[in-house]
Amino acid sequence: MTDAAALPGQPRGGVLSGPATARAVNVLAPNASAMTLDGTNTWILSEPGSERAVVIDPGPLDEGHLRNVVDTAERAGRRVALTLLTHGHPDHSEGAARFAELTGTKVRALDPELRLGDEGLAGGDVVTVDGLELRVVPAPGHTADSLAFHLPADGAVLTGDTVLGRGTTVVAHPDGRLGDYLDTLRRLRSLTVDDGVHTILPGHGPVLEDAQGAVEYYLAHRAHRLAQVETAVENGHHSPSDVVAHVYADVDRSLWPAAELSVRAQLEYLREHGLI
Repeated sequence: MTDAAALPGQPRGGVLSGPATARAVNVLAPNASAMTLDGTNTWILSEPGSERAVVIDPGPLDEGHLRNVVDTAERAGRRVALTLLTHGHPDHSEGAARFAELTGTKVRALDPELRLGDEGLAGGDVVTVDGLELRVVPAPGHTADSLAFHLPADGAVLTGDTVLGRGTTVVAHPDGRLGDYLDTLRRLRSLTVDDGVHTILPGHGPVLEDAQGAVEYYLAHRAHRLAQVETAVENGHHSPSDVVAHVYADVDRSLWPAAELSVRAQLEYLREHGLI
């Protein structure tokens, strides 16, 4: 068995649901799959001793899960005051409208189609609720509308699908773009170097205790895959499906359709930079 401390990002062992930092509690959605890992992490954030909380990514449209999120907050003596979305993929956002009905909250997101209320979200925004401070970090790449949330009081960043607690994520071409994704990873690395971020609270999988190590691993992984794709094209593998079969031969075939999205993004990046 591999020691978790030796894995990229030092994933935290144990049960995923429950307190993760002084201000963050996870409620795991019951939607585990090859793509969602153990399920979607729905985060409840609040300042210690406060009466109101913020929820990030209510998750799928699962009535039991949504009510469990509300109940978890209420058992801690808090009511949900605001709902935020990291991005619009259904496993993160599908339940948002129903959750807003249950809590009477507004939903803020980068994509106007996902908002309930007049306020959106954009990089550089600061969200405050009862002393809790969240800094909105632009994080395009996995999708065009992806955001991360910096929780400075806990030295943490909530990454949605940009960085996962286990494995790596998909650049969901054509909406997702590799150049944007690499810029986002560098932005997250700057948070770990310059802003004291040491913990990643991901959208799927366990909490990562070594934020810088995780981001460095992601950057190295992307560089390695990009070099593999470039070599595959040079060796005559031109179609995305052919490149996937050649480069991702060690990956579970059920994940090849998702891998093809990343390959399409990589091919686009290589063409844009005149490398193929």
